[in-house]
Amino acid sequence: MFLAKPGKYDACGIFTEGHFILLIVTSIIIAILLFLTRKKKEKEVLNIIRFFTVLLVVLEVLKIIFNFCVGNGSNLNNYVPLYFCSLILYAGILSSFCKGKIKRTGDVFIATGAIIAGISFLIYPNTSLRSYPIFHFISIHSFLLHGSMIYLGLLVNVTNYIKLEKEDIKYYFVFILIIGILAFIINTIFGSNLMFISRNFPNTPIEQIYNATGNLFPVVMVMGHATIPFYLVLGIVSLIKKMKKH
Repeated sequence: MFLAKPGKYDACGIFTEGHFILLIVTSIIIAILLFLTRKKKEKEVLNIIRFFTVLLVVLEVLKIIFNFCVGNGSNLNNYVPLYFCSLILYAGILSSFCKGKIKRTGDVFIATGAIIAGISFLIYPNTSLRSYPIFHFISIHSFLLHGSMIYLGLLVNVTNYIKLEKEDIKYYFVFILIIGILAFIINTIFGSNLMFISRNFPNTPIEQIYNATGNLFPVVMVMGHATIPFYLVLGIVSLIKKMKKH
């Protein structure tokens, strides 16, 4: 079952008992890890980011190999890591092994976009649990990936590894814009739907945006990715700081 082809076993499904089990277990693990590492120093946090980055990259490579082995290699949507949730791989590399503004770009995404992307997926894991059973590699991988995103995002905020500023939007925006343009070019050439910015994704919340925006759908999706998660997290962080002061 763990490495079975899609469709061989009944899928776990969304908002099912299996989904809630994975959600609860993942949330508990995030809470425990965050509690144990909440007082880590800057160098220690950097090492944690590096560890998770390497782990997630290795798992992503294994996921790509799995998709080719089960016959999903002809569809770029199944294995090319150019989705909003995949950006933790690139942001993690920038944060772990780069310096200056490039490192700041990775740090900012981890502190903002990673949290929103992770939470969104755990609530609505459409790309894994609708196709695979609960104890499948893809299901476990998806919750490990997105749980790690939430943990790292909370960690860098809780430990003040990064202190978010309004001006950081420039790093976040440019990072998402570059990825969005790259994904759109690939989608145009190969007919894929990377970043979910080129076509409708039926029976998901994306369908509502697609129906409402028409030809502007790609622009709206990229601009939404490039602004909303950053300002949402920045607003929450700022509110918490104000509450602590009072």
